[in-house]
Amino acid sequence: MLGSTHGTLTTDFRARVVACGEEPHASVVSLPTATRQGGLDVSGRPLHLAVPDLDRFFRPRSVAVVGASDTEGRPNTGITRQLIAWAERVGARLHPVHPARDAVFGRPCAPSVAALPEPVDLAVLLVADPLPVIEELAEAKVPFAVAFASGFAETGEAGAVAQARLAAAVERSGVRLLGPNTNLNAFEEFRDDLEGPAIALITQSGHQGRPLYALQELGIRLSHWAPTGNEADLETADFLAYFAQRPEVGAIACYVEGLKDGRSFLLAADRAARAGVPVVAVKVGRTEAGAEAAASHTGKLTGADQVVDAAMRQFGVVRVDGLDELQDTAALLARARPPRAEGVAVYSISGGTGAHFADLATAAGLTLPALSAAKQDELHTWIPGYLNVANPIDNGGHPVGDHRGRKIIDAILADPSVGVLICPITGPFPPMSDRLAQDLVHAAETTDKLVCVIWGSPVGTEDAYRTTLLGSSRVATFRTFSNCVTAVKAYLDHHRFASGYRSPFDEAPRTPSPSFRKARGLMRPGQQLSEHAAKQLLRAYGIRVPREQLVTSAAGAVRAAGPVGYPVVMKASGPHLAHKTELGLVKVGLTSASQVRDAYRELTDIARFESVDLDGILVCQMIDRGVEMMVGVTHDALFGPTVTVGLGGVLVEVLHDTAVRVPPFGEKEARDMLGELRGRALLAGVRGGAPVDVDALVEVVLRVQRMALELGDDLTELDINPLVVLGRGQGAVALDALAVCR
Repeated sequence: MLGSTHGTLTTDFRARVVACGEEPHASVVSLPTATRQGGLDVSGRPLHLAVPDLDRFFRPRSVAVVGASDTEGRPNTGITRQLIAWAERVGARLHPVHPARDAVFGRPCAPSVAALPEPVDLAVLLVADPLPVIEELAEAKVPFAVAFASGFAETGEAGAVAQARLAAAVERSGVRLLGPNTNLNAFEEFRDDLEGPAIALITQSGHQGRPLYALQELGIRLSHWAPTGNEADLETADFLAYFAQRPEVGAIACYVEGLKDGRSFLLAADRAARAGVPVVAVKVGRTEAGAEAAASHTGKLTGADQVVDAAMRQFGVVRVDGLDELQDTAALLARARPPRAEGVAVYSISGGTGAHFADLATAAGLTLPALSAAKQDELHTWIPGYLNVANPIDNGGHPVGDHRGRKIIDAILADPSVGVLICPITGPFPPMSDRLAQDLVHAAETTDKLVCVIWGSPVGTEDAYRTTLLGSSRVATFRTFSNCVTAVKAYLDHHRFASGYRSPFDEAPRTPSPSFRKARGLMRPGQQLSEHAAKQLLRAYGIRVPREQLVTSAAGAVRAAGPVGYPVVMKASGPHLAHKTELGLVKVGLTSASQVRDAYRELTDIARFESVDLDGILVCQMIDRGVEMMVGVTHDALFGPTVTVGLGGVLVEVLHDTAVRVPPFGEKEARDMLGELRGRALLAGVRGGAPVDVDALVEVVLRVQRMALELGDDLTELDINPLVVLGRGQGAVALDALAVCR
């Protein structure tokens, strides 16, 4: 049985929807204010995200520092000093605010924000309790504020209550708040002497962004840093959507401990995907220990990790595990041009190095095309004939030290099947490594193809690395094989995804279907439906079920068996009956009236003994050929309704071979779900078996998705298992179903 959680409808959201002239469906869920614009889908969920204009946050004209101090030794003093320096860099006028001071660092100090000589764009709150200040900011019409104070949801239940009060006050005020439990990372000094597309950074833990901030020392530009903290108001999704529309941003890097609202995150990721801006994220919580640590730090839900992972892939978010992968992948995606081809050529001075890297690249799913015979002959002009140049390409070492080195690189890049050239340099060996690095940089500047170098030296102070390679904006330089493979795979995957991206929100249904009207009358609030009732629900959405009749007597069972057709299956049907087989409440392969009569009596006897509440006995058509699958709906605490498909029958509990998606999604995603299954070969036929009707299976997945969208929270849970997929062109039949209504 699939587990579930669901949201609730807020009076405020219902009022907003009704005011727009639409009566909301009963399954509308509560969502943050930021998502309540831009149209609703069939279940009342927003289709677009309202993006806050954060220009005045990052580049304010005037700033108020509430609680400013210049008393040495106090924490507020260091923060005030740093904010003064930041304001001078961005051209903002800074106003200290403190009721007990006349001046701070020689600047006139106002007793309150209301007493300031001009309106302010940003208020920085250096106070232990920001709640009393929020109303004052609202009266002064301050658009943005930052709260550094801790002691909120990250501390437990009492802190969560305090944060809820703060969030409610902020929503009433109209002020947009960053924090609480945030830091000064938004006000860091960014280098302005670096060129090219920049990385914008979002972190819920400020310290976790330090490695990416340090990328500036390697010549990689950063434009923004949003340390979102506890996200009482402004959240990761707000900054993600804002950065996606900034012209200087080439990629967005995120460190996420928990998502405030899954739907908002997906709407923001959709905005980035529409704009073609890659998003790379570390999302902690893959393990139970990681999830617990994340909750204790930020007080947020981490969500079922399989759902998080699938949702991110669905909207093109590249998920990585380490901060080193985050920085290398984001840097490559920000700076590299779109690929001309997907083939990867590995070029090295050592056959062992090339073979090692080729293994890692192939295992990761990269394509290493064999170079043509003509291209290999050309390379053998400069490389000894006994060396392999098919791909990986081994030059034996000596050619890199003279004129041959550049000719080899140019020849490889000229091959139309090659879109990426990767050269692992496992260690410095001057002067040959110096010449090789220079040749690679010069070649990269004359090609529109991606050139990657792995500098394997643990020292990292060599001139070939620090000056030649890092001095190039065209060569992507890595320190490890694995990070290079991860980044190149993400680069190719992103551009393949972006080239064919169509927003599922544009195609999401806006009005209920005729199926919904039929299905709504079959729902039983607060109940688990019997198998017979659950199958009626499937019928309403055009999902095929076996011929069957529900009977309440042995004679009725015999009469039903004729039109159903022997052999038949007989099953107990009741509103709270989930595991019939374990209780002996299923009889299979009945071929005569006497067997049907005896089976009826045995099933009803077992039901009485087990105190099972029956609505009757099902006499069903027997279908015993095909591949057993399962398709289901459950509710994720972050993302709402989700659709799962996997191998069915007992295999679903043994193998856990499933794929999941968050509606809305289209046919391509449904087929991709099947492609993710380890047992997908069963659908194509194994050991002489015929292929099954994959098109029919995809259609069932899409119909179940429509149920999830339209019935929303009213359908807490749906489990079709087994769904027997028959031979090609013969369809799919739902043999059993479980449905739970809210």
